[in-house]
Amino acid sequence: MNKVGIFYMYWVRDWADDFHPYIDKVADLGFDIIELQTGTIESIGPAGRKELKAHLDERGLDFTSVIGLPQEYDVSSEDKATRERGIAYMTDLCKAMGELGGGIVGGITYSYWPATLPPGVTDKRPYFDRSVESMKRMAQAAADHNVILAMEVVNRFEQYMMSTCQEALDYCAAVGHSAVNVMLDTFHLNIEEDFIGEAIERAGDQLGHFHVGENNRRPPGYGHIPWTEVFNALRTINYQGPIVMEPFVTPGGAVGEAIKIYRDQTAPIGVDEDARRALEFVRGLMK
Repeated sequence: MNKVGIFYMYWVRDWADDFHPYIDKVADLGFDIIELQTGTIESIGPAGRKELKAHLDERGLDFTSVIGLPQEYDVSSEDKATRERGIAYMTDLCKAMGELGGGIVGGITYSYWPATLPPGVTDKRPYFDRSVESMKRMAQAAADHNVILAMEVVNRFEQYMMSTCQEALDYCAAVGHSAVNVMLDTFHLNIEEDFIGEAIERAGDQLGHFHVGENNRRPPGYGHIPWTEVFNALRTINYQGPIVMEPFVTPGGAVGEAIKIYRDQTAPIGVDEDARRALEFVRGLMK
């Protein structure tokens, strides 16, 4: 059975919040995985990473991580200096992950987030091509540190480069490295794909990371995502990787502003109990 996790940002409002209270919370709620912010893993330094690993091991938790690169690290940029800065930053992230034993770095590592094409530009191919060339170098850094870079497919309102599973598969094929694969998220699939199950099946063995969340960004069980279809598709491709919830329900702060949460969507039972019930819901779908 797949291991199930949750992004610690469900509870916090700042991208660089302290991991440690949420390691205990996530473990106590019964999850197998805590998802962390990759940039914070890098910024806490070697001593902080040693403490982080010890705490994860103590609580028996695995971890995954995600990041949306800031614009100053855009590896698809027309500006070569910006691309080089992004490649160097991603190399540092991979080294930091390597100190924890490696693992998944999902999200927008192929461009920046949130992003749109410049005004008047409709051809994204030059950005795609520059990104691929950058990713080939980043992939080798990832492999050197036991890291997998999972290219997240996100909706058109957050990023322009890959909004469908097929676009992500084309990108990964162009990179041509085993350290680079596809990340899908039911929230984004719900917006962009004709049929969610078909998109998951299309990913096949290239699916390296999977996010579950409702159409309204609440935890699984509070929206109209076709969960039976989703999990049947995951079974069809024999997906064995992490399944991680990424709910966002609280307005305000850097997180709420970035995700565009403008109304309080917390359940009356409270966020902790809501997460626990969502975990039961997901595990029930996996049976």
